[in-house]
Amino acid sequence: MLEIALDTKHAGVFQKDIATSQDISVKYLDYIIHALKVAGLITNTHGKKSGYILTREASSISMYDIHNAFEPGICIVDCLSKNFECTRDKKCAVKKFWTELNTLIVDYLQKTTLEDLVEQEYKQNEPILIKKEEK
Repeated sequence: MLEIALDTKHAGVFQKDIATSQDISVKYLDYIIHALKVAGLITNTHGKKSGYILTREASSISMYDIHNAFEPGICIVDCLSKNFECTRDKKCAVKKFWTELNTLIVDYLQKTTLEDLVEQEYKQNEPILIKKEEK
């Protein structure tokens, strides 16, 4: 998602370029791309050279949106799951702690956008795609 967001020309980023840059197999990237497309976060550009682009501005895509493309919600311990039944639920001394921690994590992911990561990338490094173009 970060590499696609760094595509300032919005021409589309090729899957093979992402796989090479991130040092992952194209086959594994297929799974990632599929999940992101189903979640409505990326789409193909049309034309001879079809790459991937964001479906909306990076500032409106939260890290929680990206996480949810792969896993529905966040549940750091089983007892917080909606499908989990616990006989100690009413007298559990640590459930409140886990609930509050889970809420902090969800809130952080919801308030952090892809644009935040793009800005951080520009501050810390030369963006991944610019490095590749200069070679």
